[in-house]
Amino acid sequence: MSAILSSAKAAAALRTSARVSAELLVVLVMAAAALWLLSRMWSVVWPLIVALFLTTLTWPLAEFLRRRGWPPALAASVVTVLSLLVAAGIVALIAVPVASQSGELAEGVTEGIERLREWAAGPPLNIGDDQISGASAAAMDRLQNSVGSAVSTVVTGVSTIFNGLITAVLALFLMFFFLKDGPRFLPWLTRQLPGRLATDIPVVATRGWQTLGSFVRSQAFVGLLDAVFIGLGLWIVGVPLVLPLAVLTFVSAFVPIVGALFAGLVAVLIALVSNGPTDALIVLAIIVAVQQLEGNVFQPMIQSRSLGLHAAVVLLAVTLGSSLAGVVGALLAVPVAALIAVVWNYLRDQLSEPPHEPEAGERLPAAPAPS
Repeated sequence: MSAILSSAKAAAALRTSARVSAELLVVLVMAAAALWLLSRMWSVVWPLIVALFLTTLTWPLAEFLRRRGWPPALAASVVTVLSLLVAAGIVALIAVPVASQSGELAEGVTEGIERLREWAAGPPLNIGDDQISGASAAAMDRLQNSVGSAVSTVVTGVSTIFNGLITAVLALFLMFFFLKDGPRFLPWLTRQLPGRLATDIPVVATRGWQTLGSFVRSQAFVGLLDAVFIGLGLWIVGVPLVLPLAVLTFVSAFVPIVGALFAGLVAVLIALVSNGPTDALIVLAIIVAVQQLEGNVFQPMIQSRSLGLHAAVVLLAVTLGSSLAGVVGALLAVPVAALIAVVWNYLRDQLSEPPHEPEAGERLPAAPAPS
């Protein structure tokens, strides 16, 4: 005989589902409000995030100097100046060789364009000089008709560069203050919070700081792997400017998606104008292979171990972050997921009941007999 559905149990399940749905809806509304408020404060939040990344990267050196008896202000100043010198050295390492070979690169570009024109004039395309000149004239007319949009694009680019400079300067000052006064933050925060929050918030903040440091170090290691493998490939093929391209690859690894595309495009372009299309295709294949290994093997494995996240979670977090907020979302997706995991693990530990220990004289339940 088939079982009869209980109306009381069905009504109770519906009430429970409605209550859980309402609570979940409230949580989602609060999360959306927090994200909206964060977007309105982004001009301050973004430099703060960059400063935290820089601080986690430079804190081991500052901590080493402080343990040797250096005053906090002096240690922070030295580390900040060294960071500026390293950044300037990286720029010089990339810019100086490129500038010294700019003449050869310009000649290579001109020669490449001329070869492309000769190839287009022959079979199977058979594009004559008149057609090429007509296409060039049409392109110039279109460019002249879109002067307004070009000017607006230039203005937008200048504004973006200006905002980037402001962000960099503000992040640098914040990094100095974090290096100088960072260890005093948690004791101060403990004194400001009431009740149990004075214990919970500092513990979560400490674990979050350790997680953020693990992310930055793992990202730097992944960038180093990219730079080494791609640099070796360029050196074997015989592409010039191997060292600047390797440094550019390492630096661009901190900017997901766009950074890899930019570094790869520069390497392929230099291989094209200096070595020809065959070597350019070989360089493209090397970069694609390394990027696939980095994105699907190295990065998920390294970050999953250092951050305590499964490799699939890392991949899904990057995909979701890039779809929601582009490059910035891809950059922040993994550390945000790791920080959420830190908070969740702490809440789970606090909310879980301690294991039941049998009292004196209490008998444990007997294990079922094997069938």
